[in-house]
Amino acid sequence: MRPIIACLTATTLAASALTAAAGAASADIAQPSVVSANPVNNTPHVLDGTVRAIAVVGSLVVVGGNFEEVREASSGAKTLKRHNLFAYDMKTGKISTAFVPKVNGTVHALQAGTSGWVYMAGTFTTVNGAKTGTVASIKATTNTVHTGFKPAVNYRVTTMVRRGLHLYIGGSFTKAGGKTRSAVARLDALSGAADAGFNFTVTKPRSGTLKVYKLAVDPADTRLVINGTFTQVNGQTRHQIALINLGSTAKLSTWSTTEYADACNLNAFDTYMRGMDFSPDGKYFVVVTTGGPYGQTTLCDSAARWEASATGSGKKPTWVNWTGGDTLLSTSVTGAAVYVGGHQRWLDNPYGHDTPGPGAVSRPGIGALNPSTGKALAWNPTRTLGHGVEALVAHPSGLLVGSDTEELGHEYHGRLGMFPAG
Repeated sequence: MRPIIACLTATTLAASALTAAAGAASADIAQPSVVSANPVNNTPHVLDGTVRAIAVVGSLVVVGGNFEEVREASSGAKTLKRHNLFAYDMKTGKISTAFVPKVNGTVHALQAGTSGWVYMAGTFTTVNGAKTGTVASIKATTNTVHTGFKPAVNYRVTTMVRRGLHLYIGGSFTKAGGKTRSAVARLDALSGAADAGFNFTVTKPRSGTLKVYKLAVDPADTRLVINGTFTQVNGQTRHQIALINLGSTAKLSTWSTTEYADACNLNAFDTYMRGMDFSPDGKYFVVVTTGGPYGQTTLCDSAARWEASATGSGKKPTWVNWTGGDTLLSTSVTGAAVYVGGHQRWLDNPYGHDTPGPGAVSRPGIGALNPSTGKALAWNPTRTLGHGVEALVAHPSGLLVGSDTEELGHEYHGRLGMFPAG
């Protein structure tokens, strides 16, 4: 089954606020246990389109994607117009009436800044009528666009991670931060300028347009993983995935694998790579894919764990969990679990071919894996029809979920949900 102007004073304050927390990385969240399978009841409804990105900024949950209408969960609540971006109070579910930005394109990625600011990236080019390009920063408590932040990215951005003063972006752009940058860049989180110590030549798409589809950065800001359509980085063979060692001058790691060199329905997918996330301790990362039901011969339609400290060529995953022919779109690693979301009907299904093979367990749309073995945990919210989870974001309060459809069963609210921490 298969199918994501402010005045000078405001600018100065924004820079000052970001500087205050420049040394603190917005690291991934560790959770001591698996979250509840019963979601909270006050999450707002997103009534059309898709939720593609979520970020928590203080007490606000900022939600991005491609949609036009939202509504609070309370009985009799009015439908509100929101253009691809809105925010709500995490505790009450109340939709912010102060944060009503108009974004003229899809928001694919969100990252929390500091002091109420949030970074956004996607296919938009204007916010509140002001030209921003495809990466911008906006105050989550007002509609103020940070005009001192000028990344000047010239085309689509699909993925973004902030670590302190570093803002990593990936997409299909050719210019970012005033420099030529091919599909991946590291920007200054205050000014948007491209980092001279980070410049990689990403080339030779296996199909379609050259792009970095997703990236993940470990919490310590020492390693970056990128995936996408490319087959070379800095002239070295890298089949859809590459590991980069970070620092003042970033360098391509010797780590490489041929496990993602298979075609995996090349006619349908320019890249079958999808979500990625590092563990909270940075020791490993997980990659999820689409691609087709090819069993154990490929990593199509799978989740796979990779050790971050490994070097050299020919690397193999620590474990793999196959869906048996359904897409996985997103993952969030919390230490207690590896959450995976997508259009899948089953997990633990290496022998399935759009069928439940021997040992398969039903996990429609969302599931949790054991971080050590990769086997499905008992956690099973039993979402109906296996519709696609595009975004999974861990927070101390629980697990936030964004989806591509409204038909999510009685335990969800529209295209948005939250499972509270256990």
